[in-house]
Amino acid sequence: VQLVESGGGLVQPGGSLRLSCAGSGFTFRSYIMSWYRQAPGKERELVAAITTNGGTTNYEDSVKGRFSISRDNAKNTVYLQMNSLKPEDTAVYYCKARHLLRPGEYWGQGTQVTVSS
Repeated sequence: VQLVESGGGLVQPGGSLRLSCAGSGFTFRSYIMSWYRQAPGKERELVAAITTNGGTTNYEDSVKGRFSISRDNAKNTVYLQMNSLKPEDTAVYYCKARHLLRPGEYWGQGTQVTVSS
């Protein structure tokens, strides 16, 4: 099982980034996918989540209206489009896969997002 995030980097405030997380070694379409982030000295927090068929999404309050989560089950990939980025969005972003019915979850290795002028 592998989850590989990509798309992080350095961006100026107000800018945009699109994160990708490619899954392999498991039945991607059967897993709820989520994005988390962890800033230095802070706990990891849920940013956004999407159901198996993409029909339902939810967001942490501070990113509503700025971030959008989506998935392409044919490509085994989940995305996080991040717009209007703020310095407080700076963190390592992780994707997580959780099976719809079975216990257990998988995590990616994380990708750094830095928002700074």
